[in-house]
Amino acid sequence: MKFEVELISKEIVKPSSPTPDHLRHYQLSFLDQVCPKTYNPLVFFYELNSDHNITEISNKIKKSLSEVLTLYYPLAGRVENDRFVDCNDEGVPYSVARVISTCHLSDAIKNPLPSELCKFLPFELHPITEFALGVQLNVFEHGGIAVGLCISHQLADALSCIMFAKTWVAIARGEGDRVARPEFVSATLFPPKDDPGFDATSMVTKKAVSKRFVFDASVIEALRLKYKSKERTVLEDQDDQIRPSRIEALSAFIWNRFVAATSDLYSAKTEKVYTVVHPANIRPRLDPPLPEHSFGNLSRFSFVILSTGQENGCDLVRLIREGIRKVDMDHLRKVQQGEDSHLDLLLNYTKELMVKGGEYISLGFTSLCRFPLYEADFGWGEPIWVSSAALCFSNFIVFMDTKTGNGIEAYIGLKEEHMAKLEADEDFLRAVSPIGGS
Repeated sequence: MKFEVELISKEIVKPSSPTPDHLRHYQLSFLDQVCPKTYNPLVFFYELNSDHNITEISNKIKKSLSEVLTLYYPLAGRVENDRFVDCNDEGVPYSVARVISTCHLSDAIKNPLPSELCKFLPFELHPITEFALGVQLNVFEHGGIAVGLCISHQLADALSCIMFAKTWVAIARGEGDRVARPEFVSATLFPPKDDPGFDATSMVTKKAVSKRFVFDASVIEALRLKYKSKERTVLEDQDDQIRPSRIEALSAFIWNRFVAATSDLYSAKTEKVYTVVHPANIRPRLDPPLPEHSFGNLSRFSFVILSTGQENGCDLVRLIREGIRKVDMDHLRKVQQGEDSHLDLLLNYTKELMVKGGEYISLGFTSLCRFPLYEADFGWGEPIWVSSAALCFSNFIVFMDTKTGNGIEAYIGLKEEHMAKLEADEDFLRAVSPIGGS
């Protein structure tokens, strides 16, 4: 379904209290520097009854936003020279828009296109503007609202965005004193570089086609059972059945269907490198571990380089798990010292491949599952749906929980011809919920 969104008002919201002088200079970390200059999007949809006053709702959003910015003060500043944030309290844009539609909110969100969801956001996702954060309140004519949030990936990873939202809604409910304050230690652990040596923004494209596919819990459980493998346990000298996680199983399935569906688009004569990429949250992997409310980009990507690209599901799950395990403290110490053996290995592979005229085939995955997105209650109830939006990258997948059960929504970004092939793959289609899930 297509939407028409009309902007009603726009203003700048500043922190409710000034940032102290000794906090005015916020250093970006090396991990911040190598992140793409795009926005991380989230859209929270709420059904409202007739008792709710939109003006009061808007004022509550603005007031709580102003208060949460005093805690997340870098988001109200301006990035300078890709090295630091001038935490000058200049504020963030807050806009109100009217959704012009003949249907109700519940009808509008049944199976929307990711490109249409972008209309609920305050910015295009690329390129980033001078603002690190923006909020848009979208009001449906027949009741209900959508709160669109964009946070610069240059400053925050997915968990930081979610913890920001968790703190924000708690403040709106008058429960801000119950939420942990953010900690800003990333640049101390991973100091910035004059030349980071890698620009993830170069991978951004406007040519990616984004589609949303829903996998019901029963389908995912069947994949987990199918891809169950036997691994020898460390504690016992016997084989033990290792059941893959939901993310491992679904990643392996999508990879296998993608390779099978698009195989005829690649030359059979050229050399190929196949990789599967997953991020790993490094907060619990550091020594000592960091709390989940540590702010910044505190994740590293794990790379699995495949020999054929057609590994079976059990083998692929095992390789994905092994790749993530390698993002350990030994590896992170090397990153702290300015080395990244995983990234160097991948870059060297691809450079050699390009010289030979070969082909690089990869899928990147990231997951927002198991995070408390559906607990985002400003005071008028929990959201009926939380969405992402169109993706800025080809060959990239974002996983999010469905509202109920253990189903997963997969936002998939591919080249147009690759998406057409995947959507025609019968095995893929059999696994996808025909009604968009719930």
